[in-house]
Amino acid sequence: MITKTKKIELLAPAKNKECAFAAIDAGADAVYLGAECFGARKKAGNSLSDIAEIVDYAHKFLVRVYVTVNTILFDNELKDAEKLIWKLYEAGVDAIIFQDFSFFEMNLPPVALHASTQCNNDTLDKIRFLKSMKVERVVLPREFSLDEIKAVSQNIDIDTEVFVHGALCVSYSGQCYFSNNIGCRSANRGDCAQPCRKIYTVVDDKGKVVIKRGYLLSMKDNNLSSHVKELIDAGVSSLKIEGRLKDKDYVTNVVLYYRRLIDSISENLSPSVGKVISDFIPDVNKTFNRGYTDFYFDGKRKTFINPLTPKFIGEKAGKVKSVKGNTIVLEKGFKFNVSDKIAFFNDNFELSGTTVTKVLGNTSIEVLNSKGVKQGLALYRNYDSSFYDSLNKACLKRLIPLEISADNDKIVFKSFGNNFVVYHVDKNFETANNIDKAKENLIKQLSKLGESEFFAAKINVSDDFNLFIPVSKLNDIRRNLIAELQRVSKDNYCYNKRDTNTEPLSYPYKNLDYSFNISNNAAKDFYEKCGCKVTEFAPEHTKCKHTIDLMKTKHCLRDYAGICLKKTSDKRELYLVDTYGVKYPLSFDCKNCIMHIKTPKQI
Repeated sequence: MITKTKKIELLAPAKNKECAFAAIDAGADAVYLGAECFGARKKAGNSLSDIAEIVDYAHKFLVRVYVTVNTILFDNELKDAEKLIWKLYEAGVDAIIFQDFSFFEMNLPPVALHASTQCNNDTLDKIRFLKSMKVERVVLPREFSLDEIKAVSQNIDIDTEVFVHGALCVSYSGQCYFSNNIGCRSANRGDCAQPCRKIYTVVDDKGKVVIKRGYLLSMKDNNLSSHVKELIDAGVSSLKIEGRLKDKDYVTNVVLYYRRLIDSISENLSPSVGKVISDFIPDVNKTFNRGYTDFYFDGKRKTFINPLTPKFIGEKAGKVKSVKGNTIVLEKGFKFNVSDKIAFFNDNFELSGTTVTKVLGNTSIEVLNSKGVKQGLALYRNYDSSFYDSLNKACLKRLIPLEISADNDKIVFKSFGNNFVVYHVDKNFETANNIDKAKENLIKQLSKLGESEFFAAKINVSDDFNLFIPVSKLNDIRRNLIAELQRVSKDNYCYNKRDTNTEPLSYPYKNLDYSFNISNNAAKDFYEKCGCKVTEFAPEHTKCKHTIDLMKTKHCLRDYAGICLKKTSDKRELYLVDTYGVKYPLSFDCKNCIMHIKTPKQI
C-alpha cells in the first residue's frame, strides 16, 4: 500500500491575472490557467507576460502555477504547441496540464506534466501507464467514488487531483462529442457549446413522452466540502476548484471558504506559505451555483441534475402575498437590500428576474419591474448586494511571517526554510545615549514592511544591544534586507523537474478507436510504439462513418424516470429529443451504471 505525506494542495482556477492574484491572496496553494492557445477553455487565455507576472507573485508564497495545454492537437499545431511549452517553462511555470499523447513524441523541457481529466484517467492501468511515462499527476474523473479514489492512492505512487467544487460536466471528460456533432465546436478543442445546458424530452420507441420537457442533462454543481477530510485521509494530493471562466468575486469567495475549511482540520496541511488576513466571511451559497451535489462520491445514485434551469436560482425568499404596481408583499419576512436581484419562474417556466429598488419593510419591497410576478409565486434572491459589498470592501492580504533578530554585530531577516539574509553592523556606529530609545527605534523601523509580502511576526533584540543607528540608516538596512530576502527566496524556489528520458511501455489497450482522441500522427506513432493499433482518428479529425457514443455519463435517465432496468422489467427503447426534434438513441450499461447517448436520428 502506498502512503503519502499529509499535505493537501488547494488548487484554484484563474481566468486572468486579476483572478490569479485574488486566488493566491485568498489562500490557494496553486493556480491553474490557460495560455493564449491550446487550453480547454478557449475564452480563458493569458499572455506569456501575464503568466510570468503571475509566476513571480505566486512563487513568493511557494504557490505553484499550472498552465493548461490540454486540447487535442492537429499535425499543423504540434510545432507551435512545443514552442509554447518551452516559453512557459522559461516563464517559470511549475507544470503543464495536457491531454494529447503527442507530448511524449515532442522535444519538451523538463517541466512537470499533469494528465488532464480530458485524458479519461478512469482505470488503474491507464494511470500506471502515465506513471511509467514520468507524469507527475493525474486529474481523476469527477465520476470517481471515494473507494475508486482510494484505490488509486493505495496502489499507484502518483499525485492525484480531485475536483471538489464548481460546475460538473454530465459526460466523462474527454468522452463528449455532443457539441462537436451538433455544431463542430469540440469540447476536446476547448470550444464546447454546452448542449448539456439545453432543453430536452425523453420519449420511447412509440413516441410516448417518458420524461417531460426540461434541462435533463444540466448537472448541479459539485460541492465536496463536507468530504474534505475523507479526501485528505484517502491520500489525495490536490483539491481542485473548477471555474476558469469565473470572475474575481467567485474565486475569492470559494477559495477563502475552502482555505478556512482545510485549516480548520489542521493548520499544517498547506504546502505553500503565508498567512491569509481577511475580515470577510465566505459563503459558497451566495455565488453562482446550480444547486449542489456530491455527485457519485459515495457510489450511490441520486438526482444529479437541476431540470428547472441551468441558471443560478439563489436562496428562497418566500411566496408572494400580493403585487400592486412595482410593490411586492411577501407572506413572510425576508431581509432584502437595495440592489438585490430577485428571480422567479414565469408562465413559460423560464427563470426571470428583476432588481430591488427600495425596501419598504420586513415583508415589502419595491422592484424595478414586477412584470410576471403573481400572487403565490415563489421568489428567490440570486444576488445579495450586501454580501458583495462586504466582499469588495473586505481586507484581503496574504503575508509571510518574518523573524527579525538584532545584536551589535548583525541584523537577520528570516522568513521560511533556508531563506534568510544578514546585515553586518558597521563598527563605526556610536554607543547610544538612550539605549531603550535606540532599541525602540530599531524595532519600529525594521517593522515597517510596507507593501512587501512580509509582516514582522517576531522581533528579538539582544539585551546587550547599545548602538545608535539613525532612522534613515535603519530604513536603508530594512529596504536592502527585504530586497535581498526576496532574491534569495526566488533563487531557493524548488521545481519538480520531469525526467524526460522515458521508454514507451506496452499500453493497456490494443485497438484504439475514436474515443482515444487521436488527432495527429505523432500521437498515432507513439501509441504504435506502445504496441497499439490505431483503428480510427478522433471525430474532430475525421468524421466517423458509423454510430458513435456522443457522450457517456453516470447520469441515467432511466433511473431518473423510475424505470431502472435493475428495478423494473421496462425494456422500452428510449430517445433523448432536443427542441429541434433531433432524436438521440440512449443505451445503458447497467453493470457499470453508465448511460450512452448515441449519434442522432431525425424525426
